[in-house]
Amino acid sequence: MARILALDYGKKRTGVAVSDPLKIIAQGLETVDTRELIGYLKNYMKTEEVEKVIIGYPVNFDDSPTDATPLVEKFIGKYKNVFPYLEIETVDERMTSSMASQEIAKMGLTRKARQNKELIDTVAATLMLQEYLESHP
Repeated sequence: MARILALDYGKKRTGVAVSDPLKIIAQGLETVDTRELIGYLKNYMKTEEVEKVIIGYPVNFDDSPTDATPLVEKFIGKYKNVFPYLEIETVDERMTSSMASQEIAKMGLTRKARQNKELIDTVAATLMLQEYLESHP
């Protein structure tokens, strides 16, 4: 069974999460240098069957674009050129990074560990994917 990948896209880093084959549980994979993301996805898809990719779409609380919105739109265009056969769907990513920071704090990690931006990006992608899985049974 195919999995769903989630991307918490950023200018420097992108958090990546994946569903289990039954699409019930989200699990963080890692944080990837954004410049290497397409290559990472190509390699991942050589070994794992992926049904769909979801990507966080950044908007403000009033639904206006953020500074990051054009970056995500540019990546989506590039993605569609490289993977025209594989659906990519945008999901609202408002508050995922702050929710990720809160979840990390609940784990009892040291302050330094809680400020690890790579960990925050991976957890944000995982939270985004878990929410998606729960809303799309």
